[in-house]
Amino acid sequence: MGRLRELPISRLGLGGTALGNMFRANDDATSDATVDAAWDAGIRLFDTAPLYGHGLSEQRLGRALARRPRDEFVVSTKVGRVLEPGAGEETTFVDLPDVHPEFDYSAAATRCSLEASLERLGLDRVDVLLVHDPDDREAEARAGAFPELIRMRDEGLVHAIGTGMNQAEMPARFVAEFDLDCVLLAGRYTLLEQGARRVLLDTCAERDVDVMIGGVFNSGLLADPHRADVTYEYWPAAPQFVERAQQIEAVCRRYDIALAAAALQFPLAHPAVAAVLTGARSPEEIRENASLIQWPIPSELWAVLALDGLLDPSAPVPGVG
Repeated sequence: MGRLRELPISRLGLGGTALGNMFRANDDATSDATVDAAWDAGIRLFDTAPLYGHGLSEQRLGRALARRPRDEFVVSTKVGRVLEPGAGEETTFVDLPDVHPEFDYSAAATRCSLEASLERLGLDRVDVLLVHDPDDREAEARAGAFPELIRMRDEGLVHAIGTGMNQAEMPARFVAEFDLDCVLLAGRYTLLEQGARRVLLDTCAERDVDVMIGGVFNSGLLADPHRADVTYEYWPAAPQFVERAQQIEAVCRRYDIALAAAALQFPLAHPAVAAVLTGARSPEEIRENASLIQWPIPSELWAVLALDGLLDPSAPVPGVG
């Protein structure tokens, strides 16, 4: 068992992008109600980042959790982007504070980033700290951010450290080189694609590195692959991905299983995976996700998907629901 699982996490976590007004604005009251609904649904793992709404997600999450017992929830945030005064370039987040993110993976910026996050969150500590998307700055992160995270963990400032990325190859290198506790992998281990298993997840299982899986719906494709405007990686989905998702959905339909339920539950079968994270804009979305993760799914579904070439036959699958 890795250090992440030593914490009071839940199998289903709340990702904080929507709290940061990703793609469209959300008001404070709805954000508060969303976090409250997550709590009522038993969710105790909350992931955010300075990037999400340029600090807005951290502020909203901290305010909503302020009335909860601190030892009963887990907060994960990230380093690698420091918020500077003034508006920046257009992003996927809207209605933003008058600050913008600048990449900085130096040791000094890493420590300052944590201090700023704690202030926005209104907390005296975060439980998990991740190096955020160092795709084009791998050398900087190796030299600065990761050694500093290790120092901060040794000082007791955080419990678990790792990286959060949308690819598997670079995190696999970090896991091999540094004494990491966890990885947040978004969109690369889903019902649509399982290539990250051999690249990263199996190694994490061997090393007791816990994995959080984000992007389980591949930005909407595995929620409803029949929508005319369906997206993959937040862009219009390519026909081959749409066709594959629709084929998976057809098998699920034969068993009266919602595609989204299968997509949400599938990653949890891998022994390295400690939790899945989903974003939510409203209490209704939270309650729906909490219901989907409990949906009974027969083992025959996974077997048929594998036989039809729609699922890696060697991938771990959930047991009988």
